[in-house]
Amino acid sequence: MALPSIQLSDVQRDSPGQAELRHPMQPGINKIIVYERTDFEGLSREFTSDVPDLHELDFGDCICSLRVVGQPWIAYTAPKYEGDAYALEEGEYRTVEKNKAFSALRLVPHDLADPQITLYEEPDYAGQSKVVTEETNLTYGYFNDRVSSHVVQRGVWLLYKHPDRGGWYHIAWPGERLPDYKPELGFHNCLSHLRPLVPGRPAVTARILWGQRKVEDERDVLIDEIVGVNATDLEQTFTTCSSREYVTTTLQSFRFSNATSLRVGLSFTLAVEAANVFTVEKGRSESSTRRDRVEVLLPAKIPPRTQLTIHVVSKETTVSVPVELTISQNERTKTELGEYRCVSGRTIGTKYTMKPAPPPGGEQAPTPSTLGH
Repeated sequence: MALPSIQLSDVQRDSPGQAELRHPMQPGINKIIVYERTDFEGLSREFTSDVPDLHELDFGDCICSLRVVGQPWIAYTAPKYEGDAYALEEGEYRTVEKNKAFSALRLVPHDLADPQITLYEEPDYAGQSKVVTEETNLTYGYFNDRVSSHVVQRGVWLLYKHPDRGGWYHIAWPGERLPDYKPELGFHNCLSHLRPLVPGRPAVTARILWGQRKVEDERDVLIDEIVGVNATDLEQTFTTCSSREYVTTTLQSFRFSNATSLRVGLSFTLAVEAANVFTVEKGRSESSTRRDRVEVLLPAKIPPRTQLTIHVVSKETTVSVPVELTISQNERTKTELGEYRCVSGRTIGTKYTMKPAPPPGGEQAPTPSTLGH
């Protein structure tokens, strides 16, 4: 069997001011493609590392649309990463919030998988504290407009002045210790919403470990029975059709490990065989049903004074195989194990039995004999 091939599916984010990813872009590579006009038109440039001054590359203050692949980028309105900053996560931006204003670009190289920030009610990390590990609207709790300092343990955070990602925001980097919002940001007791930047899609490759294939169950399932009786002294034609077609079913599923780092919505195709490509989507579509048509040959003749019975039997086999997933993201690689599981009834065979035909008006002869299959 062929090794599986992997292809990640498209992602969409259609809310105003957010990215929408509609065209497949190679995951695992961090880059930004910028255009001088909206809708990805006009001159363009592609960058894979920080650009402190776009003017030096003849592309300053002209960006109107862009594509981000992989890790987020920060765009600045002044060279050397000065001025207002705008966070750009993976996706396609047909227009940008600040047209023709970007003068510098910075890649976010940090590990964004396990973010954490600690907020403090008073300056110098004093008073009550709150540990946050996910996007949070503080207006729904007791910490709204009460934060005066913070420490970032992990990830890159956007701290908003208003709820629902509204208003001006500060970008807080890993390890950042901000002792007092008032002199540093003019942001004292104003924090209402915060969220971590989201990492880009990982590149996933898979290897089915066929050498560890395990047959968990095998059984015969009767799917049809055909009976023909020849009560004459001459050989008779059994049926006008030399074969019969049946529909078989294959149930297949993929199970991720309990500790998987892959997010809901990520999908890939697993090529189990040349004619069997199984698409797995984390959290949404991790199983599928496949139907095939199988033709079964039937005997042509029935001997004289004979009853012929044909049992059409499907051999149902349950198989599990480990799958090694290699996940590459932001120049880091790790492996996880999953499991491919298949319940297949694609193998169909026949078993023939013949016995003397019952005499007219009498009972059938009691003992059948198996002739073949």
